[in-house]
Amino acid sequence: MATLIDHIDLRVSDLTKVRRLYEALLPAMGYSDIVEDEETICYYTPGRDRAKPFFAIDTDPKHRPNGTRIALRASSRTELDRLAEVARSAGATAFEPPHHCTEYSPEYYATFFEDAEGNKLEICYREDPQ
Repeated sequence: MATLIDHIDLRVSDLTKVRRLYEALLPAMGYSDIVEDEETICYYTPGRDRAKPFFAIDTDPKHRPNGTRIALRASSRTELDRLAEVARSAGATAFEPPHHCTEYSPEYYATFFEDAEGNKLEICYREDPQ
């Protein structure tokens, strides 16, 4: 089976508005190698292996957030709780604390929030239903 996501190119109208959240959250998730210019910030895993997934934020002055949500995966509930606190502390808006989302499945645990421009994000963990 092919890997579903190679990279994310998130559009924002103003990098300075969202930077605090992503500079805290993405390195906390292991994307600590940062390459940037005036219009783009790219977060890579250490070593900048271009064959591995990465997260980029690109300036588009015409961008307007919509209902699209990006869900990032945590490796455990403990990791999700830690990352949720990183996001909350870094200014995530519309923040929903981690909780079981039984409407998705009994084992689905997630936190939901938005960046300063209103782009919707989620961090989720799917527990093994033993």
